Amino acid sequence: MRLLNRIAVITGAAAGIGLATARAFASEGAKLVLVDRDHAALKEAGKSLSASDITMVEADVTQADQVERYVAAAVRTFGGIDVFVNNAGIEGVVKPIAEYPVDRFDEVLSINIRGVWLGLRYAIPAMAGRANASIIMSSSIAGLKGTAGTVAYTTSKHAIIGMMRVAAVECAAQGIRVNTVNPGPIETRMMRSLEEGFAPGAAQAAKADIMGRIPMRRYGTADEVAKLMLFLASDDSAYCTGGVYTVDGGMSAI
Repeated sequence: MRLLNRIAVITGAAAGIGLATARAFASEGAKLVLVDRDHAALKEAGKSLSASDITMVEADVTQADQVERYVAAAVRTFGGIDVFVNNAGIEGVVKPIAEYPVDRFDEVLSINIRGVWLGLRYAIPAMAGRANASIIMSSSIAGLKGTAGTVAYTTSKHAIIGMMRVAAVECAAQGIRVNTVNPGPIETRMMRSLEEGFAPGAAQAAKADIMGRIPMRRYGTADEVAKLMLFLASDDSAYCTGGVYTVDGGMSAI
């Protein structure tokens, strides 16, 4: 029970990596605050978990008052925050830079950068001074390299690594560790969307092409990412901060 009675806030918790992380943390004894903007999906996610201590907060991570509200809910319900999985994000559309819709670019950066920064802004004071507190920020292999057609997503994921490094330096004296997890292609809804964007009407061919460029020749699973999240949340990683941790089947090695 590596997270017994630890209080963990997870954004983007209703599906995919966020939900898999919630399951992993629940199995290790954590008290959970699950945050998502999709009320129905969040409710279903809560039903699927076996945690005895769980609260759910519907929130838009781009809105400061709503971020402040989910942090306050964690403090009010459980007394503070030990682990913050700053995970909420979207992929946007697949378009060349010169054709990328301005409104979609702004939306991706608002959620993936502003939303992550607001999470740090309000969570850090609630975590300061707690024993081995940990912030885990969801970046991507897209934060390490470029892929045509994904300018908004790739820009945002590079930015998260920079933000993490600043936070790691600022938060060390407060006893808070900060790291990024950088998944490669994972079997989630997001990859289905990207596959269709890369090859409209031929998503399976796009998937085959992507897998051919992964040394392990397969996509990862959300559970495999969650296990890395669990390591970074636990005392097993007590001396790890400022790190960029890939879980990508070797894709970043080429």
